[in-house]
Amino acid sequence: MNIYYTLLIIALPMMLVSCSEDQKTKDEIAGIPVNISIERFDQEFINLDNQKLADLKVTYPFLFPPQFPDSIWLKKSVDTLQAELSSEVLKKFPSLEKSEDEIKNLMQHIQYYFPEIKVPRVVTITSDVDYQQKIILADSLLLISLDTYLGTDHYFYQGIQQFIKKNFNADQLTSDIAARYLKEIIPLPSDRTFLANMIYYGKELYGKSKLLPQSSEAQLIGYTDEEWQWVLENEEQVWRYFIDRELLYKTDKNLSTRFLYPAPFSKFNLQLIDNESPDRVGRFIGWQIVKSFMRNKDVSLRQLINEDADQLFKASRYKPKKNE
Repeated sequence: MNIYYTLLIIALPMMLVSCSEDQKTKDEIAGIPVNISIERFDQEFINLDNQKLADLKVTYPFLFPPQFPDSIWLKKSVDTLQAELSSEVLKKFPSLEKSEDEIKNLMQHIQYYFPEIKVPRVVTITSDVDYQQKIILADSLLLISLDTYLGTDHYFYQGIQQFIKKNFNADQLTSDIAARYLKEIIPLPSDRTFLANMIYYGKELYGKSKLLPQSSEAQLIGYTDEEWQWVLENEEQVWRYFIDRELLYKTDKNLSTRFLYPAPFSKFNLQLIDNESPDRVGRFIGWQIVKSFMRNKDVSLRQLINEDADQLFKASRYKPKKNE
């Protein structure tokens, strides 16, 4: 018998069991009761009068710090900029039905892996395009600044660098929410090495892939298709750069700035590569290490999150893919 068919016969039962287990997991997640109803404060905070303001302060007390008098809120609600923000948000998001479905699906996955986490109250706001606070999570309250998801080329974002605004798109919203939850769940690295920080972000990206299985990997990391193709084609070269320069166990904070934090590009200090590379390639490498670990170890997502970075790396037996 042809060796290919022999191997196929041996592997087929295992493949069927795996597919069956995947479908069982999907069914269990789909059956988790989650109710999401997005409250649109962004549209309620328009042309307030005294009575409407009083009602909003009862409904949304967390959005009205007591040290500010009512006159401040009344004036802001009729401000030209506020009116323009609300108008542009309504044009982009006349309905949030799609977002409700996506957030519901995300919360079902979160509850499956972390059942202690409560389903949040979800409120949409505008924040004068404060992109440092696109998503705010406080206990079971989730605030979404819709004016940071109007599309990369929206005129509100003129003057904001391209590497920052490239993810100001509606299809990035749920990914940002997942990342915000995972930052609450994943413990910070126990040491300051470059490797530990890479694996920290690798855990976050792997977690996002489990919470948002329908999203592409490029979307999960916030890369364009071209940027994603670059890291796939250059994974081996990036890893070789890290190894040749013995960067893994260094604690230089500058390494995070060069390879982990948002920027126009990653900083190899090699002009040709720097001009072509996307930012945050260290996160991509950390993700590949974590994926290699999970292929070699039968552990849960919760166990992964608490795994020591150095032990994880050694057990991963990570070898970068060669560019053919």
